[in-house]
Amino acid sequence: MQPALSPSRAADFLQCPLLYRFRVVDRLPEPTSAAAARGSLVHAVLERLFDLPAAERTLLAATGLVPQEWARMVEEEPHLAEVLAVTLDPEPATAVPRTPVATPHDDWFAAASALVERWFTLEDPTLLEPVERELYVEAKVGDLTIRGYVDRLDEAPDGRLRIVDYKTGRAPSETFESRALFQLRFYALALWRSRGVLPSRLQLVYLRDGQKLWIDPTECDLLATERKIRALWSAIDLAAREGDWRPRRSHACTWCAHRTLCPAWGGTPPPLPADAYVRAVDPRRAGHTDPRAADTE
Repeated sequence: MQPALSPSRAADFLQCPLLYRFRVVDRLPEPTSAAAARGSLVHAVLERLFDLPAAERTLLAATGLVPQEWARMVEEEPHLAEVLAVTLDPEPATAVPRTPVATPHDDWFAAASALVERWFTLEDPTLLEPVERELYVEAKVGDLTIRGYVDRLDEAPDGRLRIVDYKTGRAPSETFESRALFQLRFYALALWRSRGVLPSRLQLVYLRDGQKLWIDPTECDLLATERKIRALWSAIDLAAREGDWRPRRSHACTWCAHRTLCPAWGGTPPPLPADAYVRAVDPRRAGHTDPRAADTE
């Protein structure tokens, strides 16, 4: 057995242990929301833009990639075509069917283009030469493998590294900044342990409100992150051994896809599968081979 954890699944357990169970153990399907699909599209555009020579990385070129990348995404995952059958409010709780018009999805694509445009006010791609995009990082923390995908890795002429992650949602309040930066500390720890290089900067780029959040981590910061991950994994392992996945009510319940099965909302979870423990601690053996998840918002 090879225990493994990604920052997305770590965030699931921290938010609600039962959500972790539903996603990792029960592997319940979840519909892709229009907002999540738009986030994936914007990420794809910002990744693909760096295929162009620096001088050609213009706003016009970037927005021109929006329909091209969407077509590619739908070709690879045909179910995404169904996403635009509904539209969501900016802060949605429910999906609302849209009245058909001549160009029913223009505003959805315009919203994606607007996020790309806002990125140009925060960073100048003609001055950037990422050394990695969608970089897979993996490292050992004791018996646990930590892993994930970094949106962008920049390297300065003197060798300093900067981890950059795009978010299509709003920047968090000061109360939740530490939680938002946990994902980047997670990546930084994996990079440090696998390459022996301590990243100099961790940067979150929020495209909805045009803000950047960053820290310059120290070894002490990442050692504290390692301790937190170890403690978190112990809690996950205990829940898996005991089959005790307790729900934790919060504002996030508003958009949870599994409320009808949640005891906190009057539901009943499905019976645990026979191999529940293996699924909980070793997602790769349970069929989860891609640690990427909905990190785009």
